[in-house]
Amino acid sequence: MSFFDKVKQSASEAAKKAQQTVEITKLRGQIAGKEKDMEQLFRQIGETVYQAHASRSHDGAHEEEVAGFLRQLDEIRMEIDMLEERIKHIRSEKSCACGKVVSLDTRYCPDCGSQLAMEEPKPVESTMGEIRVVCSHCGTENDLSAQFCVSCGSDLPGSAAADATEETERG
Repeated sequence: MSFFDKVKQSASEAAKKAQQTVEITKLRGQIAGKEKDMEQLFRQIGETVYQAHASRSHDGAHEEEVAGFLRQLDEIRMEIDMLEERIKHIRSEKSCACGKVVSLDTRYCPDCGSQLAMEEPKPVESTMGEIRVVCSHCGTENDLSAQFCVSCGSDLPGSAAADATEETERG
């Protein structure tokens, strides 16, 4: 593996890690927003229950209103659980029934000793783009590992062909 290949690989790995960090941060922000929504619903439930108590009303309207708030809370809790699962997926983690979070390749829980199902790692979906190489001749974006531009065929910086061209020009 050439020096430039190692640099490209390291840059690609660093970019992937940065993308994962950004994605996890974004997901945690969404979770925080949903938790604030839950706090608001808890407050509304409390106000509704108190209003029912203060008015000594037993017509059932307050119960229906509280039931609606509870359904909203259940939906938000499910959304938060899905976001937390996405974070685990990005980090290549899974949860045991006891609540311990472990890596995907763990076979037995270190806390309770339960056998864990083995999961195949799935490709991580990311909202961030990949690092691309821009052709200096035509401006087209190319994959980081590309040797030649997909649009005009020019050598790309860091490719073996570009290195040979530089060597010829210097030499």
